[in-house]
Amino acid sequence: MNDMAWRKSSYSSGQGNCVEVCLSEPGAVAVRDSKDQAGPELAVSDRAWSAFVRGVRQGEFGLG
Repeated sequence: MNDMAWRKSSYSSGQGNCVEVCLSEPGAVAVRDSKDQAGPELAVSDRAWSAFVRGVRQGEFGLG
């Protein structure tokens, strides 16, 4: 997955405390630790990723 276009949140602090995501293939999103770009990647369905992002935005995980 090295040649994919990874994106980091515009909310990232610049200290590496963030994840990066990219569309890895149709219907899938890859996620990795921005501090360890050569490390493991997690692939999830685009529907699962959308549900996760929606949950974060709606405060479902008590992160703020």
